[in-house]
Amino acid sequence: MKRFAREMNAVLILGSAPDAIRVRDFDLSGFSAIVAINNAWQLRDDWTHVVYPEDFAESRRPTNVSGKSVIEYDQFVPANNRFGGTIYAGGTMAFTGGYWALAALKPGLMAFLGCDMVYDGDPEDSHFYGQGEPDPLRDDPTLQCLEAKSERLRWMAFDNQCLCLNLSEKPKSRLTFDRLDSKQLGSSLVVQHGNGLQQLNAQASLKAAERALAAEKRLDYFVESGDYWNADLKLDAQKLAQIDTLWLQVFQTGRQ
Repeated sequence: MKRFAREMNAVLILGSAPDAIRVRDFDLSGFSAIVAINNAWQLRDDWTHVVYPEDFAESRRPTNVSGKSVIEYDQFVPANNRFGGTIYAGGTMAFTGGYWALAALKPGLMAFLGCDMVYDGDPEDSHFYGQGEPDPLRDDPTLQCLEAKSERLRWMAFDNQCLCLNLSEKPKSRLTFDRLDSKQLGSSLVVQHGNGLQQLNAQASLKAAERALAAEKRLDYFVESGDYWNADLKLDAQKLAQIDTLWLQVFQTGRQ
C-alpha cells in the first residue's frame, strides 16, 4: 500500500484545444502553478510558466515575462530524460510539459485542460485561437497510441504520489485520466488528491508497469539531446507499439 502525502501542491497544465477557453472563468486559487503549453499563455494573465520548443514562432511567444518562467529545450529535455526520455514519453508538448512539471514542480496533483489531442472537428477551429498544427497526428513512431503515452505519464505521476486529472468537458479525449468537474476546483484539492490516489492504488498493477519498464530498458531507445528524429537511430514502430500495449494494461481495471 502506498503512503500518501498530507500536503501537496496542485499544477494546471494548459493546452490550446478549443475547450481550453473555459479556463478564463475558473477559480484557480487552489493551484500553485499554471503551466501554459505553447500558445495557451494567451488565455489568462496569471500563468506562472510557459513551455515551448525551439521552433515555436517568435511572434507567438509572450513578450512580458516579468515574474514568470520560460521553459525551453534545455530544461524540459533533461526533465523528460529523468523519466526515460522523449521516445518513450511521446514526442508532443502535452506530455513533454507534463513530465517537466512532474520533475521540476513536484506536484501532488496535475490537472490538464485543452490537451485532448482530438482533431476530428472543423480544421479551421482546431485550437482556441483558430487553425493550428495538430502536432500529435504527425507521422511519428513515438505517437502511435496517445492513450498509452497518457497511461505512462499517469503511472509515472502515480509512482511519485501525484494524481493526474482531466478538466475537459469534451466527449472525446486522448487523455486517459479521470475527469474532474471544474466546479470542484473551489473545494479541497487535497481531498481530490487523497481519494484519487487511493482509487488508483486499488487499480494499478505494479507487475504490468514493471513489464513495460523492462521492455523499454531492453529496447534501449534513448537520445540524451531529445532530438531522436536527427539521431542515428532507426526506431522500430512495431516494438514501440508492443510497449504501448503493455502500458495500456497498467490501469486496465480503471478504464471504461
